[in-house]
Amino acid sequence: MGRMHSRGKGISSSALPYKRTPPSWLKISSQDVEENICKFAKKGLTPSQIGVILRDSHGIAQVKSVTGSKILRILKAHGIIFLFCLGFCIVVLFKVLNFICMGLAGLAPEIPEDLYHLIKKAVAIRKHLERNRKDKDSKFRLILVESRIHRLARYYKRTKKLPPVWKYESTTASTLVA
Repeated sequence: MGRMHSRGKGISSSALPYKRTPPSWLKISSQDVEENICKFAKKGLTPSQIGVILRDSHGIAQVKSVTGSKILRILKAHGIIFLFCLGFCIVVLFKVLNFICMGLAGLAPEIPEDLYHLIKKAVAIRKHLERNRKDKDSKFRLILVESRIHRLARYYKRTKKLPPVWKYESTTASTLVA
């Protein structure tokens, strides 16, 4: 499958293990893995950073093969929700499940990690363009990044991971990631 904004074919990918069961040499239980995930999340790490740490230092290639569920689902089951606000990750613990289901309109919008990084990239390009106004390639790349943001936001609204009133605005985007 081709890439969205380039000529690349996208043939590079990671090789998933053939067997979906945990390896026989792995002696850590699924309960210990969940405790480690919650411990790292309380330190303020994102789910992808948690996965890298578990892979590199604990020898857990796929969390789903050990625990039966993915990192983000484990965090949601334990009531840990990531709110990206003012450039750092705030970890909020919710004890009442009904509060999670009602939504987070009172606190801050929950922004998925990939959308957060795209917004961060757009803010960096905008900051670069303030200093270098004639950089036409960066202007073009900003248009591409913002179109990716809008497309991803539309998907997350459709799947109800973002509130339906959430909207990306370039003027207020720097407050989300600053």
